[in-house]
Amino acid sequence: MYFASDNAAPAAPEVMAAMAKANEGYAASYGTDDIMDRVTAQIRHEFEAPEAAVYLVSTGTTANALALSMLAAPWQTIFCHRQSHIEEDECGAPEFFTGGAKLTLLDGDNAKIDADQFARVAEHTGRLGVHNIQRGALSITNVTELGSVYTCEEIATLCKTAKDLGIGTHLDGARFTNALVALGCTPAEMTWKAGIDVVSFGGTKNGLLGVEAVIIFDPAKAWEFELRRKRGGHLFSKHRYLSAQMEAYLTDDLWIRLATQANAAGARLEAGLTQINSFEMTNPRDANMLFCKMPRAAHNRAVDGGAMYYMERSDGPDDELIDCRLVCSWSTTDEEIDQFVALAKG
Repeated sequence: MYFASDNAAPAAPEVMAAMAKANEGYAASYGTDDIMDRVTAQIRHEFEAPEAAVYLVSTGTTANALALSMLAAPWQTIFCHRQSHIEEDECGAPEFFTGGAKLTLLDGDNAKIDADQFARVAEHTGRLGVHNIQRGALSITNVTELGSVYTCEEIATLCKTAKDLGIGTHLDGARFTNALVALGCTPAEMTWKAGIDVVSFGGTKNGLLGVEAVIIFDPAKAWEFELRRKRGGHLFSKHRYLSAQMEAYLTDDLWIRLATQANAAGARLEAGLTQINSFEMTNPRDANMLFCKMPRAAHNRAVDGGAMYYMERSDGPDDELIDCRLVCSWSTTDEEIDQFVALAKG
């Protein structure tokens, strides 16, 4: 009963098999392997973007920070939600890789940027010329850090404001496919058709060992990204092991199937927990993450029974409601969910 993070889930068997196959013999290094050529073609096809530049890195932090470094100069700011991953969980990596660009933090329900506030704040930014930080880029997280999902229309509204102000747009898609499945849209509709310039297309949380793609819809930025990736120490020599993971991910819609399983597990878990007295959802469950409150007694029974997830376990009344985060992965089973619900119900 492991609900702490989808990062902790195993890699999909198809991915492990692809890694073993890629390990046979010799292959060109630094991203010039034949598998990477196929990956580039696959991603261009899935995103309906025949000119897109595609690069692989090993972590989501790397993908986000390098992508943003192309969009924001040191004297500019990146607009993002105050609960975005780049603000809360990346230890200043975007600021470091951009050479010092600022993060301007915005509000909005369920960790989604309020479009009106973004327009007001962005319009006000840089008003005194050289004395002010300048507008740099907009970064959107989908799925958000509170488990909600931006619709394509919401992304398009934010991107239009950014475009009208002359700044670039980035989508942090660590759980990209979970959002895609939740919306029932195409990758193109959630990205460049909505106005996104650069995407961090995640795979690590959805069944890969460790690889993320950076997709750049303006190929004129490609060379700059290559230089930044190398200079930052993130160009893999034995790149075929990144390529093999991503190729397996995209083959026979594995990426879609894994995210569908994770989202379905989240829905089953929510349905089960709503049977508990005093249970409350604190944010919408749009994909595979639940943010909720349960009585302390329910938490104690679940944890004592072997469940692992994020919560504050402390002394106090049994009926006191305690916040928690529960995350389902592609490998979460119905049996695990049912066992957890039974323990929590008591």
